Amino acid sequence: MKSATRSASSPYFTTIESGGHRPIGGISKRGFDILAASLALIVFSPLFLLLMALVKFSDGGKVFYGHRRVGHNGRFFHCLKFRTMAPDADRILQDHLQKNPKAYEEWQANRKLQDDPRVTVVGSVLRKLSLDELPQLINIIRGEMSVVGPRPVVEDELELYEHSAIFYLQSRPGLTGLWQVSGRNDVSYAARIAFDTHYVTNWSLINDVVIVAKTIPAVCLSRGSY
Repeated sequence: MKSATRSASSPYFTTIESGGHRPIGGISKRGFDILAASLALIVFSPLFLLLMALVKFSDGGKVFYGHRRVGHNGRFFHCLKFRTMAPDADRILQDHLQKNPKAYEEWQANRKLQDDPRVTVVGSVLRKLSLDELPQLINIIRGEMSVVGPRPVVEDELELYEHSAIFYLQSRPGLTGLWQVSGRNDVSYAARIAFDTHYVTNWSLINDVVIVAKTIPAVCLSRGSY
């Protein structure tokens, strides 16, 4: 993937020089990521194949969806998910936002919609159980993501971080994180940024293990997921 470049619209990328920051956690965090993601792929391989079939045969569209996100040191990568939206999702979203002022305000504030017209029936179930994010185990093995870290954002979202963006950029984005186990979509975006900043500035391998353990009940109870 190509590295992010400096631009007038993204002033916080000016802190990124050639080589940039080493990702937090170093070898110990990367070792934990590879081990955990590899074991998870083996254990969940039957479920992985079943979900691939469900997505494919639901409407005949593509199984996976890769969205361009900002990674460590501002490098862009394609964050993988099981496709949960209709093939013409962009058109559906624009039509919906133009016709629904409240939805437009919600989208501007959170970049998410609680009642999203783009999501398919199968996709809504996958999202509710966070199963759509399983393909990100591949991103972890590639070194683009970590098991625990800030959730990956698009470049426009990083603008909302303002000077806290530097903390996001010091870490690989995570499959789970402090935000996910602290309310997820039920908390404000400002709170999400605060969680990400706290996680990076207080990182430890023990904290990663604790967050992974807390993720299990959070996913099972579908807290803040939509």
